[in-house]
Amino acid sequence: MTSVAGAIRRHHDEIIRQWFEQASRAASARGLDGPEFRNIMPVYLASLADEDDAPGALANDRRAHIESHVAARLRQGFNVAEVVEEFAILGHCITSTWANASPEEHPAIRDVERLFTELHAAATVVTELFAQHLMEDEQTEKRYLRLLQKVANEALVEETTSLHGPLKGALELIIEAMGAQSAAVLLYEVEGKKLVTAAAAGMASEHLANYAASIEPATFPGMVAAGGEETRSVLDAETTSLEVSPSLRQSGLHSLLGARLSPHRALVGILYVGIVEVREFTAREKARLLSLGQQLSVHLDNAKLYANLREKIEALQTERELREHFVSVLAHDLRGPLSAARSGAQLLMRHPERLDQRRDLALRIERNIERTDQMVRDLLDANRIRAGQRLPLRLDTCDLGGIAREVVEELVVVHGARFVLHAEERVRGVWSAEELHRALWNLGSNAVKYGSATEPITFTVTRTGDTARVSVHNRGPAIAPMDQERIFKPFTRTHSAQEGPSKGWGLGLTLVWGCAQAHGGRAAVQSDAATGTTFTLELPMDARPYQPREP
Repeated sequence: MTSVAGAIRRHHDEIIRQWFEQASRAASARGLDGPEFRNIMPVYLASLADEDDAPGALANDRRAHIESHVAARLRQGFNVAEVVEEFAILGHCITSTWANASPEEHPAIRDVERLFTELHAAATVVTELFAQHLMEDEQTEKRYLRLLQKVANEALVEETTSLHGPLKGALELIIEAMGAQSAAVLLYEVEGKKLVTAAAAGMASEHLANYAASIEPATFPGMVAAGGEETRSVLDAETTSLEVSPSLRQSGLHSLLGARLSPHRALVGILYVGIVEVREFTAREKARLLSLGQQLSVHLDNAKLYANLREKIEALQTERELREHFVSVLAHDLRGPLSAARSGAQLLMRHPERLDQRRDLALRIERNIERTDQMVRDLLDANRIRAGQRLPLRLDTCDLGGIAREVVEELVVVHGARFVLHAEERVRGVWSAEELHRALWNLGSNAVKYGSATEPITFTVTRTGDTARVSVHNRGPAIAPMDQERIFKPFTRTHSAQEGPSKGWGLGLTLVWGCAQAHGGRAAVQSDAATGTTFTLELPMDARPYQPREP
């Protein structure tokens, strides 16, 4: 009668060969080759053949072998049932060595029982180790979720205007949490449907960030963004049929795992990680990436909303300051003409008999009251524009070049002969001469206030097809791009205008924009240090079709 230990020693290589053939079915799904998959199971089998430590009690050295085996399988993505099955397969392979032997050559029943007691104990250890791993894994995940929250909170406290810094820190945490070598994130703004940012960290981060910037369907980010499954993966970036740049194929990254970030109020995007191994990702890894991605999505969404809120608060504060400034300037500007009109009226009241001799006072009173009336009308019109209403127009056939000439002549009287007019002949259309006169006067006055004090100011009137254009050009300090975007809004003054000596209400360009819009045209500005500043009004030749219908 043979012993179990003796059978193992005699058939050790055959047992391992059979075990490998049967157990490799599960391993092949994870892309494991032979040497990597065999691991330390042959050593564990050899320990079962130790006569001095017969099967039946889980010796310390065999427990150490089991722990090493389980640790390797965890890294390779096995689940608990598959590892337990490996030990069951090992028992079957051992017993098959005497399956065709005569009964007297079979091991004793008690010896076989001790073998299966040992294998059952090994399975119990496997289950315990997996349970312990899951608990530790859960705690680890919670830790990284807390760290992600900390990174997001710090970004909010710092009030950063860019997401790149916080994203890089978050991605480095995700790389550590996933045991990956690289990670990337792609964010889109839902409302504007535009790319907010693409960032990457870790190995080949530059190549990965460039790859993340595209969500074309033929790319891996595009495949993830398309939705469907919660996660998508690529076994090998080097050989995949998806579009991958040569630099990324040669970067050393192979398997990719991506998750679509949960859409929230402001942002939507994808998160993915890359590893240098060629293998399938485990269910646990997919679940962790989804969990981390969901947490990241919430924090990024909050950061975006916080940035938008901060921007609105700053805009409101700026508008409040401008309104306060406006009220101060308005009071000052109204006091001047009203005081002059009042003084003139008082002089006439004291000496009514001299009215015929003091017609200059009467004219001064009229001019100042007209100035005051114009200020009030400008304010009312600006508020109408701010409320989204069109300026009312009194339309008639008029000559755009003639209107520009009148404005230039009036400006020359006030500011001197520094104005130049280039006007094509007979640029005639159906417009409001009164509104165009006011708009061009405002543009010319602004050019005097904020442009060069020595360079000429040029008015140009042209016609191209069904569009008439009038522009005012001046040299001097350029208008910053940020100011150009908001310069036509009510109560808005550029930073240079606020800091300069010239005072104003911040309504002139709003009225210019309102004039263009009421005619069915547009107002635009181009400004740089090399060519100067040009404000342009573009008008259709007939503004009547663009007027609101009578109710």
